Amino acid sequence: MTSGICGRPPEAGRWEAGIERGGRFRIRCRPLYIGTVCALALAAIAVPALAQTIAITGGKVYPVSGPAIENGTVLVRDGKIVAVGASVAVPGDATRIDATGKWVTPGLVNALTGLGVSEIGQVQQTVDRGARGDNAIAAAFPVWEGINPASTMFAPARNEGITSVVVVPTGGLVAGQAALIDLVPGTVSDMIDKAPVAMVAQFGDARAGGTNARGEQYARLRELLDDARVYARRRGDYERGQTRPFAARRADLEALVPVVEGRLPLLVNADQASDIDAVLRLARETNVKVVIAGGAESWMMGERLAAANVPVIVGSMNNIPTSFSALGSRQEAAALLQRAGAKVVLIANGSGGEEVFNVRNLKYDAGVAVAYGLTWDAALRAITLTPAEVFGVADRIGTLQPGRDANIVVWSGDPFEFTTRAEHVFIRGREVVQPSRQDELMDRYKQAPPAYRKP
Repeated sequence: MTSGICGRPPEAGRWEAGIERGGRFRIRCRPLYIGTVCALALAAIAVPALAQTIAITGGKVYPVSGPAIENGTVLVRDGKIVAVGASVAVPGDATRIDATGKWVTPGLVNALTGLGVSEIGQVQQTVDRGARGDNAIAAAFPVWEGINPASTMFAPARNEGITSVVVVPTGGLVAGQAALIDLVPGTVSDMIDKAPVAMVAQFGDARAGGTNARGEQYARLRELLDDARVYARRRGDYERGQTRPFAARRADLEALVPVVEGRLPLLVNADQASDIDAVLRLARETNVKVVIAGGAESWMMGERLAAANVPVIVGSMNNIPTSFSALGSRQEAAALLQRAGAKVVLIANGSGGEEVFNVRNLKYDAGVAVAYGLTWDAALRAITLTPAEVFGVADRIGTLQPGRDANIVVWSGDPFEFTTRAEHVFIRGREVVQPSRQDELMDRYKQAPPAYRKP
């Protein structure tokens, strides 16, 4: 039996797929799907990075994976970092970028956004983040298929040092699957770094699952995960109609199999401390990996989150409760979680509709977190390496190390200072800073309006 592009023989009665860099598919499939999936994989090969050597010299280099390097050099070849240090030999044919007096960091990662799938929040035709699902369950929904690679929101984010984002779906009890993309110009296939990277769910919110009864939401999530585990063992019986009814349709159960097998984290939006406690209990009972997002009151659960090794995705801008579930919101949340030993990921401006427009503000959120007690090094890690670790791409992004993708930012100074600018932004070794819509409008109105002639 041929393995084709799958890399291993297909297993009877089973099919699942995930996309990685360059359109590569990780799949297990039934013979019926081999031709279709392999054709899709061959058609999704990304445009290669330009072949060139770049040397960023003389800057204060923050690898994140190690201590800062004064007067350091980062050497890039063919889209990859090949050397980092204070005494790196620079080839004669390298394009040199003088970073003297400047700071050099990995590209920033905003780990929870609607970038690319939401343009104007009040115009539904421009929003592609939520699926209807059956009974508020849309686990099979791949949000990345709706990404608009021509979105006007990409350029402002790139120009502020954001090189990667995690695009997440919203709505219902289980919203669907998230993807991590690099903000390179091109097609969706070019942009995808890894998909899926998480299954997204909601707990505690009155809109989750069409009920505000937390007990019912918990019971439904527990039933859904139990059914996915049974389905994984009895696919053949399911196809023959020899199983009991399940809580979701086949495609949703199939999408949840990696979750119950521990290969895909369940990212749960939860704010209230008691809701977070319930999610931790659900994780213990069902043996799934969870990540908390939102986490307005997560600081109250810091030690428990640390003991369970559960990461928390939080913002630092908001301390005004947006609901009764977020009454304990405070800007010190990230610092308190760090002190408790929990793994912290910072995002721009917390959650909600504003994140699409404020993705570029990630460095400011990190600076505010530092002002409220988070250490500087921890803040940089929380927007680079930690999100890469949480979503399984730390072997490619998040640090300045040989072998990693050349996602690099050269800053005019401390990136967390308000007046600092990103002077050079590289994604996969290609410089991508270009005028944004805001830049174009500003330049346009610097000039006096033309003298219009009366008709």
